[in-house]
Amino acid sequence: MLLLKNLLTASLILIFIPVFSQNKVTISGFVYESESKETLPGAVVATADMAYGSASNAFGFYTLTVPASEKIILVYQLVGYEKLVIEVNGMNSIQKDVYLSNAASLGEVVIEADKVEKISEDSRMSTIEIPIEQIKKIPALLGEKDVLKVIQLMPGVQKGSEGSSGFYVRGGGPDQNLIILDDATVYNANHLFGFFSIFNGDALKSVELVKGGFPARYGGRLSSVLELRMKDGNKEKFKTEFGVGLVSSRVLIEGPVKKGKSSFLISGRRTYIDLLIYPLLPADSKGGYFFHDFNAKYNHVINDKNRIYVSGYFGKDKFYVRPKTSVGSEKGNFLWGNATATVRWNNIINEKTFGNLSAIFTNYKFGINFQSESSDGDKTELDFQSGIRDYSLKYDVDYQPNPNHYIRVGAVSTYHIFTPSATVLKNSSSDVNYDRKQTIYTGEGALYAEDDWGITDKLKVNFGLRYSIYNHKEKYFNRLEPRFSGRYMIKPSLSFKASYALMNQYIHLLSNTGIGLPTDLWVPATNRVQPQQSQQFAAGFAKDLSKQKLLISIEGYYKKMDKVIAYKEGASFLDTGFAVDEDANSWQDKVTDGQGWSYGGELLVQRKFGKLTGWVGYTLSWTQLQFDELNFGKKFYARYDRRHDLSVVAIYEINEKVTLSATWVYGTGQAITLPNSSYVVDGNMPGGANFGFGGSNTFSVENYGEKNSFRMAPYHRGDIAASFLKKKKNFERTIEIGLYNAYNRQNPFYYFTDTDVTGNTKLKQISLFPIIPSISWNYKF
Repeated sequence: MLLLKNLLTASLILIFIPVFSQNKVTISGFVYESESKETLPGAVVATADMAYGSASNAFGFYTLTVPASEKIILVYQLVGYEKLVIEVNGMNSIQKDVYLSNAASLGEVVIEADKVEKISEDSRMSTIEIPIEQIKKIPALLGEKDVLKVIQLMPGVQKGSEGSSGFYVRGGGPDQNLIILDDATVYNANHLFGFFSIFNGDALKSVELVKGGFPARYGGRLSSVLELRMKDGNKEKFKTEFGVGLVSSRVLIEGPVKKGKSSFLISGRRTYIDLLIYPLLPADSKGGYFFHDFNAKYNHVINDKNRIYVSGYFGKDKFYVRPKTSVGSEKGNFLWGNATATVRWNNIINEKTFGNLSAIFTNYKFGINFQSESSDGDKTELDFQSGIRDYSLKYDVDYQPNPNHYIRVGAVSTYHIFTPSATVLKNSSSDVNYDRKQTIYTGEGALYAEDDWGITDKLKVNFGLRYSIYNHKEKYFNRLEPRFSGRYMIKPSLSFKASYALMNQYIHLLSNTGIGLPTDLWVPATNRVQPQQSQQFAAGFAKDLSKQKLLISIEGYYKKMDKVIAYKEGASFLDTGFAVDEDANSWQDKVTDGQGWSYGGELLVQRKFGKLTGWVGYTLSWTQLQFDELNFGKKFYARYDRRHDLSVVAIYEINEKVTLSATWVYGTGQAITLPNSSYVVDGNMPGGANFGFGGSNTFSVENYGEKNSFRMAPYHRGDIAASFLKKKKNFERTIEIGLYNAYNRQNPFYYFTDTDVTGNTKLKQISLFPIIPSISWNYKF
């Protein structure tokens, strides 16, 4: 505690007591896109001789302190934008906002790759930024561009089952990924039972994945942070984009509320297969499925130093059936969805200090509803609900006293409301009238401080400390989380990097499948179920090949996880449905905790600009789990353990109008549990009891060996796509055609055993997706 207090006190003194120097001046401001006036994060700002440099933060704000001079030449660069060179009077500190022009609107523009981005010079490691335009060009299932499926193509990231948008990072489960959209936590990021994600690429500005070496500002998860930021909206003119695909359509509208001062953005998407097939279904077997999502954002510049943002996401999935029979009718609904809202206030405290205050709301709900009515009027209703709701307040301060120090401090507080189960069961012809709701309230908070410090020209480190606190009823957890990452320049464009991070996670996801379905339940740490914890070490090399425009990184990692939980054998989420409170017949009785180990190596070769872009990613990894009450207490490989995982992504722009893209993936088969043998049991028991089925006196019993001791066949698939752009006077039209699983690989989705009439048992495979063509039309006005 004393160390934390001293660290925070020192950081706050640095922030709120200006550092004066007679021979230094500070140039600060925002970097904008010239056409839309959107702020641009990650833009490099440097003096002409590159002796002093900085970068714009997540909100586009930069600050650069340099020696005073009558004339200072500044260079602003960002991949995909034209380099901007300006001259300023450097005798006094000034605020200088700049506007970068998009290279796509300028024709042939030469980007100096060696100046724009050098991963070898960054103190961070295990961090990947993916340009949104690159995401949109990658082939996708049914033409649905999907951020999470692109994330799965990165080294260190495993995908779930065929088509799923769930992802597993360095051996961690789906609950160990912190997914953030405009500061709001997203608890279930999947549509269509995991086949698509909720993120509409049209509405996104940036995507960043952190797999290790976590900065102190992030916490609450063990394995990764996926941070997404929405576009702010065009401050200069109205724009409309819409697309029509095989399974869904989408639209985006943005424009100024007050030109140059405020703007809005709204974006929506909906599937419509249910509307097309519903009339074709028999009258006694109606049903369907759809999802929709909606993004909205408003931003307003109050003055040069203050601005506000209001953003939100709202989405829902619904699967429904409406069967009718001669004896009555039934209605069943399976629903889940997210809602988030964020209000942010940006404030330039002084030329070196930037503050951001956020108020955040998050709500995730999952439910099953069933109603039946017989011909004689008897009515039955069953309703099961589960979910989690958060209210958060967060304040962050960025302070850059000089180009060698980038200090961040902050605090966050979250109030969680968990509903593991809320069950209603009614029957009109009996006395059944059951209505029980289980609600758990918890609090979580954290303070953090970190410093990105250029100690020498060769050595740069990011060290920090996070203090997290959590309470459930009378139980409190207080934990320190040290973080470190650093790089040492071996020679120009080649560096050695290393990192360490201790993480704590105070919530759990109860899952039978391990693939992130909506039936998985979010539950808190309690006095009976401890918080999860992990320690991760990573080290590697980063190399820039400027002439080839390549960024290369190779990393090795080791991660130890403690207090991870799983259902006991035979338990499921339905077992918690009739709990009166959290201590009676609750989920806590159905789980066991254990530990996990994950280690391996990753290679990434990436090209972000030029006619040919893309990457090659390879992962060699091992992931094992151990629970005292599972698998006889022995270690076993996790379902998502994969020895080898390879992805190749290529995007080639033939010219301004035609772009070709392709992906190829290969992965070792998942680890699953299958029966080793089966035998027949006599159903006639002593006392005359008969436990046979369907009138039979015998039944088959399957014998299982060790957990996850069988491997599915290797997974591999190739996808190809082409887009054709046509520009008119007032709009642009793009037609995209593609083939998913282009060579029709029959990848395993599910295995089962089948015994024929002769008694021979065979293992059979179910494959989900054959070769699937797609086409979509996209328009911009």
